[in-house]
Amino acid sequence: MTLIGGNRHDVTQLLPLVDAFPLVRGVRGRPRLRPRYLFADRGYDYDIYRRALRERGITPRIARRGVVHGSGLGRTRWVVERSFAWLHQFKRLRIRYEVRADLHLGLLQLACALICYRKLPVS
Repeated sequence: MTLIGGNRHDVTQLLPLVDAFPLVRGVRGRPRLRPRYLFADRGYDYDIYRRALRERGITPRIARRGVVHGSGLGRTRWVVERSFAWLHQFKRLRIRYEVRADLHLGLLQLACALICYRKLPVS
């Protein structure tokens, strides 16, 4: 996760975020360095970013601007919206009281750790 100002477009952080991905573990063998696909909404529909993703070996699944809804991203988008809902359970993240970005980022990381801890199976 990265934290940027509210007055910046999200697409400016697409490539730095993709480059910061950790190893993707999966089936046996050599681990993939990047995911196979990247799903995004219409705000990320720029040819320059599509080309940059393809150069990194990632197939972009980005909804096109000006096309009728129904791009098939609904089920994938739901996962992201659900994650935002989990983060908004923490009032200090929903309403940003912190002025300093480092404090807000620390609380965001703590909230993500708590969410992951809650989802771990109990044994």
